[in-house]
Amino acid sequence: MKITRRDQALRDLDPLDASHFTGKAGSHPLLPTTAPLPPTSAAVVRFEAGVRNHWHAHAGGQLMVVIEGEGWVQARRAGPQRIQVGDVVVTEANEDHWHGAGRGGPFAHVVVNIGETRWLEESAPPD
Repeated sequence: MKITRRDQALRDLDPLDASHFTGKAGSHPLLPTTAPLPPTSAAVVRFEAGVRNHWHAHAGGQLMVVIEGEGWVQARRAGPQRIQVGDVVVTEANEDHWHGAGRGGPFAHVVVNIGETRWLEESAPPD
């Protein structure tokens, strides 16, 4: 699992081909492309305070961009990590993980899921 903090994503940019833009533009790669592309979906997911999902994994990985509140994310055999608005989380293919809201309020993120989701056991609260 990789968490990209907002300041890093906006600072560590690779220049993009100037022939495709009207001015200077850069990119911070978050999720590499794979071929052939498996089933892919994108959504905004919102958890009420204290809600989290069960352990799960995505066959091709997952990209999450936090857009509201503060939450938690944890990869198997790692400690839970707090995430907040602007943070980007990338899980590897088939990496067991969970994510959800802290007790202080709701939490929302934009997700891109690649491949089928494999659901596992319930996760324990982080805080």
